[in-house]
Amino acid sequence: MDNLIITIDGPSGTGKSITAKMLAEKLDVGYFDSGSYYRAITYAVLKGNIKQNDYNAICKTASSMNLKFIDNTVLLNDKDITSELKALEITNKVSNISRINALRRMVNEKLKKAADTSKGLIMEGKDTGVNVFPDAKYKFYIISDLSARVARRHQDFLDLGQKISKDKIEKELKLRDEMEMRKNPVILKKAEKAIEVDTTNMIIEEQVNYLYRIITNSGIE
Repeated sequence: MDNLIITIDGPSGTGKSITAKMLAEKLDVGYFDSGSYYRAITYAVLKGNIKQNDYNAICKTASSMNLKFIDNTVLLNDKDITSELKALEITNKVSNISRINALRRMVNEKLKKAADTSKGLIMEGKDTGVNVFPDAKYKFYIISDLSARVARRHQDFLDLGQKISKDKIEKELKLRDEMEMRKNPVILKKAEKAIEVDTTNMIIEEQVNYLYRIITNSGIE
């Protein structure tokens, strides 16, 4: 597994985060959710009352953050902010923040360093197979129809104790997709040679096992 890099990208709500996490456990490699990085930056921007069109201030804030990822915990200046990163306010604002080109370049450089000391790594996000690890051994692009994405995201919110209507979730997902495609289409771009996987009719275990079989049938165990 030495230096094995796997990227899993795709739109929000396709189940890619939990799939990446479970697949990493199955393969006994590291796992990193790049979305958590952008959510943590969004959290800091909102807490600092920084205007979302003040790109210089946002990038300055991001560069000075003391951000740590330990297991499934996200620490900002040694404060555990993990539970706050899935808040609806963060979800609604993160696309505005993450589409800033200068910020993405900065974050991508930091993400690349995450693999420097790893025996193997699965990185999940939106463009990790395009801009972070274009030479990854395996690149997957996860898609799903909108109704399945809404159902998954609705369950995510319920698991967090947040009762958000499916209509509201659907509206936000459509808006987020539209914004990302219009403002920064590379965010949702399928990487060259990425394997596309439609998870509409799959449960999480099926998604994990499907990707696992592709990898292990290629002789990587």
